[in-house]
Amino acid sequence: MRGIVWFRRDLRLNDQPALTAACESCSEVIPLFVFDEPLLQSHVFGSACANFMLGCLEDLAASLASRGITLQWRRGEPVEEVVHVARAWKADVVYWNRDYEPAAIERDRTVQQQLAQIGVVVRTFKDHVVFEAEEVRSATGEPMQRYSAYRARWWMKWQAMQPTTLPVPRLLTAEKAVSLPAPPPLPSASDLGYEPVTLWIEPGERIAQKRLRRFVEGPIHTYITGRNLPAVDGSSILSPHFRFGTLSARAAVHAALASLAQGRRVSRPDVFIWIDELVWREFFQQVLAAFPRVVDEPFRQVLAPAPRAPGTERDRLYQAWREGKTGFPIVDAGMRQLNQTGWMHNRVRMIVASFLIKDLRIDWQSGERYFMQRLIDADVAANNGNWQWCASTGTDAMQGYRIFNPLLQSKKFDPKGEYLRKYVPELAAVPTDQIHAPYLMTHEDQALAKCRIGIDYPSPIVDHRQARDEYLALGKLQRTR
Repeated sequence: MRGIVWFRRDLRLNDQPALTAACESCSEVIPLFVFDEPLLQSHVFGSACANFMLGCLEDLAASLASRGITLQWRRGEPVEEVVHVARAWKADVVYWNRDYEPAAIERDRTVQQQLAQIGVVVRTFKDHVVFEAEEVRSATGEPMQRYSAYRARWWMKWQAMQPTTLPVPRLLTAEKAVSLPAPPPLPSASDLGYEPVTLWIEPGERIAQKRLRRFVEGPIHTYITGRNLPAVDGSSILSPHFRFGTLSARAAVHAALASLAQGRRVSRPDVFIWIDELVWREFFQQVLAAFPRVVDEPFRQVLAPAPRAPGTERDRLYQAWREGKTGFPIVDAGMRQLNQTGWMHNRVRMIVASFLIKDLRIDWQSGERYFMQRLIDADVAANNGNWQWCASTGTDAMQGYRIFNPLLQSKKFDPKGEYLRKYVPELAAVPTDQIHAPYLMTHEDQALAKCRIGIDYPSPIVDHRQARDEYLALGKLQRTR
């Protein structure tokens, strides 16, 4: 029997359910990746994400080649390409791991229907999450809308099932290879219509495993503190690998729990807080699967201040935010980190999102789209869920009162200004006691620091206290109508 394994968001060999099933059931296995031409042309995600994907594919192709298997690839409309190659290669069955984004669900339904028409069987598997949306439900069987309740049931499910991981299929050898014309080299970013980018985070399964090992051997045990310090390498930085499936969530949870049994200093609270971040990821996945409308609208309709009206002032503020020229160092450092590296520290993501929505009163959807275009780990569920959380329109909403003070956040989480100096070099010589609010420096201080406010570094584009008061007042007015 000949089977095609359609790789999508699962670019690895370890703990790969679709690949394992194909190797166990088929005498011939063809790995396939399809570059989604309509998606590429839409530029929903940006160059950093595209370059990372290509790096992951190169690593996957090399891993398969070392076992005598060739990764085949096509470029076009995915439904048409998969059906075409299944017919051309005389496949009996097509395997893939499920995706939970609304567009992907519709795509897969269409592929399955068309493959059935030509007599090709489809087998799909759970992979992108530990538990799918239907597996973690309320007592009444309804989708869960509160993270705290979801988390409790997620852990109950984990204890009851103890999900296992799969090794690289031992049957993945040259004996499974199919004699097909060798594909051309994988396309470059430029070939796909994107700019080449030097990646700050290395792609590929081997790098993901190395990063996970390093994290569980050290930083995970100080995670509660380290995750909030943008100048410290205290987080896992594995989100791009989860995005493209070079690492499975199952494997990550097992590795984190296994670290508690090691002889070195370990911290149970820190380990479980990190795993909770993976549970958040799955919570947002199940929200998207159960309520696909969140892609286009708020999860929860709240009486909040209306976003700033379109116009010159709105465009000016939005551009300053995008470019990291707001005059608020922690906001500017975060946006410049995003623009330069395709990644942003999680604490800072919350700060810059709150600033856009609450201080500048710009719609959260604009921030969501910009992040999708810039992030290496651009993921619809996580990005949408986090932006709606910050906008107080999502699950666990606080009716608009969650407003981050950029000055206090900066002082608390980057007290020495190390993160600020790294991404806002204009502030390199500003003393630590002034770097969080450089606009308060005297002219003499500015001269000594070689940083003239309004010239070398911008003045604040808004007054935070005033913006906060206006936002709250508008919200109160809205609720009394």
